Amino acid sequence: MSDEQRDTLPETPRPAAEAGDPACWLDRVCEVCGRIDDRPDGARDGCRLCAEEAAEPAPATPPTAVRRRDRDADGRARNARPRDGLGRPLPYGAPGVARQPEGVVRTPEATVTEAQRLLDAGMPFHAHEVLEDAWKTAGEAERALWRGLAQLAVGLTHAARANAAGAVALLDRGAAALAPYADTAPYGIDIAALTAWARRLTARLRDAPADPVPAAGAAPRLRG
Repeated sequence: MSDEQRDTLPETPRPAAEAGDPACWLDRVCEVCGRIDDRPDGARDGCRLCAEEAAEPAPATPPTAVRRRDRDADGRARNARPRDGLGRPLPYGAPGVARQPEGVVRTPEATVTEAQRLLDAGMPFHAHEVLEDAWKTAGEAERALWRGLAQLAVGLTHAARANAAGAVALLDRGAAALAPYADTAPYGIDIAALTAWARRLTARLRDAPADPVPAAGAAPRLRG
């Protein structure tokens, strides 16, 4: 899995049913070296690549000081690397686009409205963060709904990054998660239209996998 397919996830505990299966397959960026941390134990003192390099002979020049773990204003661990408009990590110190505040509690209606605003602005990564907040606080009956919507937003994010394989995987998973809600239209969300949108975007990506999709131009409508 490439760097374009992963990202930093909040460290608040996930429901047990979701353990090991993040809502949107956005994994972690190593907070020491900035590369993908693929160690299964999720250690934050360096990734597998850091560990391999530590075992190599010491370089002739002094090593770069290890960064302390990033934390937000409330003291919670959160990667502070700046990101571009599609959520891709940038070097520390580079200008970036502010992420959505984490852990905001919204009504379902406000969640849909804010996610749609961000989708329309060409910011599906940020829309996914809003939807993920809803997923983390939803009851069992609605958890898959918000999870599926977050996956669709990340699918569009990857499509805009020209990562067709990751986009197709997320779009397929998101559509499958939404399928059980097709007859209910929760909070006015048009499930049938969203699954049809996911199918069209998937077909487009399979026809032209190297072409990035315009995030705003390809954004779905969450409500009918």
